[in-house]
Order: sequence, then C-alpha cells, then structure tokens
Amino acid sequence: MNVFDFAMKMEVDGKAYYEKLAKKTDLAGLKTIFTRLAKDEQKHYDIFQELKAGTKAPAMPETTILNEAKNIFAELPKGAPVLKDLAGDLEAYQHAMKLETDSFRLYEDAAAKEKDPGVKALLLKIAGEEHKHFNVLGNIFHFVNAPNQFLAWREFSNLDEFHQFGRDVDR
Repeated sequence: MNVFDFAMKMEVDGKAYYEKLAKKTDLAGLKTIFTRLAKDEQKHYDIFQELKAGTKAPAMPETTILNEAKNIFAELPKGAPVLKDLAGDLEAYQHAMKLETDSFRLYEDAAAKEKDPGVKALLLKIAGEEHKHFNVLGNIFHFVNAPNQFLAWREFSNLDEFHQFGRDVDR
C-alpha cells in the first residue's frame, strides 16, 4: 500500500467517524461541527485521489472550521443538564483527537520526504487542516468535560480555567 492509498483510507475512516458522531449528538451546533469535519475529510480524500492519479498538485481552499466552531461554541446551550448526555462521548472525542494527531504527523512526515515543492506545500496545508481539526476536537472535549473538573480544595488560583467555558460552575 502506497502513501496515497493509506492517506485515502485514513480520510475515509475519519469521514465515517465524524458522520457517526454527528448522528449521535442531539445538539445542532455539535452536529454542524462534525458534519463540517466530515466534509473536510472528503475534500482531503479527493485531493489524495488526484495526487495518486498523477495530476499536478491540486489547489485546496483554506478550511473555515475554526471560525465556524468558535461561533457555534458561543451559541451552545450552557449548563450541566445539557452536557450530561454528552459526557459519555468523552472517549469518542479522545479517539477522534488521536486520529487527527496520527493524520497530521503522517502528512508532515510525507511532506518532509517529498521532492515536488507543489505536493510538499499541499501536504503541509493538509497537515495544518488536520491540526485545526485536532484543536476543534480538543475544545469539544474540554467543553464537555468541564463539569467533571472541579476544585476539590481551596485552589482559587485556577478559577479562571472553569469560567472560560462559558458557564458558571457555582450553579
């Protein structure tokens, strides 16, 4: 299996995983984020398919997932009852983060070995997008996991960490 086949398999698996997460959530905002991540994975698959076919390095538009996710996080409902149902998906978010980490490392390694500057730039751009995906998933994980993090004793120096998630932990 060559690097393009392996990358295409990773992108298909990532797309399927995000579609599964989108189906599992009842929050429209998270559904939108996962659907957008799935679309990005399909875009990456299409690019690798073109590269495998031997065509010149295709152009790839910049992802907008980070900006979209910021707006969606601002609109998500706040409070423990809403997040209670999502808490069971913590392992799923961690697994997705691992997949994204594996992806961007693979693409960075492939770019380091690539001789064609166009393909190298494209691989680095895809690696950058995968890194952005990782950041979005990390934010989802921290958003959902925040109620599980609490101050067991008077460690008041960390209070700001809990308010950054947009909810009041004293309720």
